[in-house]
Amino acid sequence: MHGYGIHAIIVASLLALTGIAWIGTITPPDELALVRQRGELVVATRVARSTFYREDGQPRGMEYELASGFADELGVELRMRAVDNLNEAITELDAGRVDLVAAGISPTSARKERFDFTSAYMQVYPKLVYRQGSPRPQNLGDLDAPVQVLAHSSHADLLQQLANDHPELRWNTVPTADTKELLYNVWRGQTKYAITDSNKLTLNQHFYPELRAAFDIGNARGLAWMLLPSDDSLRQAADEYFRKLRDNRGLAQLMERYYGHLDRFDYVGTRTFMRHTTQRLPQYLDAFKKAGTENNVDWRLLAAIGYQESHWEKTAVSPTGVRGLMMLTRDTARLMNVANRTDPFQSIDGGARYFDRVRKELPESIEEPTRTWFALAAYNVGRGHLEDARVITETRGGDPDAWRDVKQNLPLLAQPEWYKRTRHGKARGWEPVRYVENIRKYYQLLRRVTESGEPAPDAVPASKQPPKASDPAGWRFADSLESAL
Repeated sequence: MHGYGIHAIIVASLLALTGIAWIGTITPPDELALVRQRGELVVATRVARSTFYREDGQPRGMEYELASGFADELGVELRMRAVDNLNEAITELDAGRVDLVAAGISPTSARKERFDFTSAYMQVYPKLVYRQGSPRPQNLGDLDAPVQVLAHSSHADLLQQLANDHPELRWNTVPTADTKELLYNVWRGQTKYAITDSNKLTLNQHFYPELRAAFDIGNARGLAWMLLPSDDSLRQAADEYFRKLRDNRGLAQLMERYYGHLDRFDYVGTRTFMRHTTQRLPQYLDAFKKAGTENNVDWRLLAAIGYQESHWEKTAVSPTGVRGLMMLTRDTARLMNVANRTDPFQSIDGGARYFDRVRKELPESIEEPTRTWFALAAYNVGRGHLEDARVITETRGGDPDAWRDVKQNLPLLAQPEWYKRTRHGKARGWEPVRYVENIRKYYQLLRRVTESGEPAPDAVPASKQPPKASDPAGWRFADSLESAL
């Protein structure tokens, strides 16, 4: 079955149904034709934040989004086949049970000897990761403990190559763990070093804020899809699909969706958020949940808005006189029939209803999840200024319905040459950009800790915890919050 697998079975079945005998000189349909005949694209992947996961019962992830778009391009259904590790994915591909592997794979020299690869859709850097509080190694010669890597990974291959010039280099391959577990082990002090790609560190660093990148190991690597080298038809179709995504900025939009809010890491801010989540949030949980249910808004998003506005401080007052946990203006409070802005429960209720109203009033052309990011920006800077930024975006050749494009133009509302052309005038346009990105981070942190399957970032045992200057008592973000839920 090597090479064709399920494809050969389909061809033989079609011939049998039509009464045609198999003739050796008949050329079977190519891989692309077989996928279309079957009406299904079968893709092997790993479950991870960088590839494929479920959120509120819906499939998510960069690899899922890309594979789903490719299936749509081919006019077939998509079936994602989750595997535990890359070795299992290779077995599935060799057996013909999947059409391709989309799992954040780098096309190494050894892999190219056996498999075909599409063009790269993303560039990443291998990073050596350690925990803040431990001495930062400057190079491979500084490593005083084994490095942990995933078995059958490009990082294991890389270390094998580097060992020729660094015979003192030691490492352990972990056959069953995923990247998340590797990083969790470093964060807890169970292992001192690990190697991961830059995108995976970005996705996890806000959840495990003491993780640090010491240095790059090797050069940038492209991530691509892996296929059997039976023929080029499916690979060529995938390459053309990636080309179109680059040209129409679809790939850039996906990058923004999964990584755009994580470009700036704030260690102190993240630690403060974790602490306030256990100390302040529990007393308002019921109010956020009730307001979320009544207004069809995820309570964790409302909580993230409240944190960005006031750090969940019910008596907070801004320099401009905006008050309360959700920082409602007098006009907004009056509009939402909030009698007392400093009452946290009235504030949460009024803020939720106002956010829902703003989101519903946006143009229908703006789809989720971008619609939510636009609504957050409007909540902060006002719908009028947001609309001005959308007009500027379109004037400059961008997509007014894409947050990635609009957030690049919002800061122009502070420049005379631009705001003088707008309907609503000058605004501190950089503030809603930072506002939205911060809320997205807080929202994702709350989602991760309240959803199953995540290693809880509880306090590191003192015997394994490297010395650090901040928060000597440790923190029990997940344990404390989950006990309050």
